[in-house]
Amino acid sequence: MRRSAALAVVGALLLAGCGLHSGSVIPADVLPGSLGQGRPLAGADLTIASKNFTENVILAEMIGLVWTAAGATVTDRTNISGSIGARQAIVSGTADAMYEYTGTGWITYLGHTDPITDPQQQWQAVHDADLANGVTWLPQSALNDTYAFAGNAANVAKHGLHTLSDLAELSHRDPSAVSLCVDNEFSVRDDGLPGVTAAYGMTVPRSNIRTMDAGIVYTTVADGSACILGDVYSTDGRIAALGLSVLADDRHYFPNYNAAPELHSATLAKYPVLAELLDPVSARLDNTVAQRLNSKVDVDGEDPRQVARDWLIEQGFITAG
Repeated sequence: MRRSAALAVVGALLLAGCGLHSGSVIPADVLPGSLGQGRPLAGADLTIASKNFTENVILAEMIGLVWTAAGATVTDRTNISGSIGARQAIVSGTADAMYEYTGTGWITYLGHTDPITDPQQQWQAVHDADLANGVTWLPQSALNDTYAFAGNAANVAKHGLHTLSDLAELSHRDPSAVSLCVDNEFSVRDDGLPGVTAAYGMTVPRSNIRTMDAGIVYTTVADGSACILGDVYSTDGRIAALGLSVLADDRHYFPNYNAAPELHSATLAKYPVLAELLDPVSARLDNTVAQRLNSKVDVDGEDPRQVARDWLIEQGFITAG
């Protein structure tokens, strides 16, 4: 209980702190490594954006640091509240780039209701459709930050849960045994609780569903007394830190949310080198990397930009100035 409470406090503080650098220029204390040789962005003034959650801030800082090492002056506009605000910054050209998620692009921005099962086909469909909005998506990463259900190990073992189909079966056999903690947005999203319960045919008493802020879901589920499972993001570092067990989405209900750089098309046309600077970074990102880096912020209390900088240097993409 004490560990869960401590992590909740750290997570809340770091969420508030993710915007620490917003509005400032990224210091030019990094130099080219394998990326940015010859400083091809010397003289360029660029702006990065992100939504207001840890992973998206870290990924945006990666963009900014690589571009800074390549010679650009980069303004940090991370930690924008909500997906729509961050998206509008890219569409309008107020910001030049951020990492976005293919499922969000396809469903939230482009208005489709049915996700495309194949990750590459979904990226291609988003890429092609968004060109009309003045937005260009660069190749996606293997980082797939999708929804999942997780519980503490004792509850998962007690009920023999391995997959969401197991959960559905339990909901029919013993509805009172299924209690869920879900964040406020997930509880009403079409690709959230209403959709997944319908797709799997789950029967969950309304009184057994508790809604709360997203960060509190993790610590409440880890404690295990208020609910046996909760919705989590698959790349969240708190999953491992709190020892949560994730159920397999065996019917592949949840959409793919692969992270990819999303650029204001006019900026990319002016500086085509932006793509070749970011493609190698995306190629190195996956869920394991994301969980490790997210944990450094949400669990260990490190600064998102420093976490991004350390990883880029570790990979040889940039060097310390």
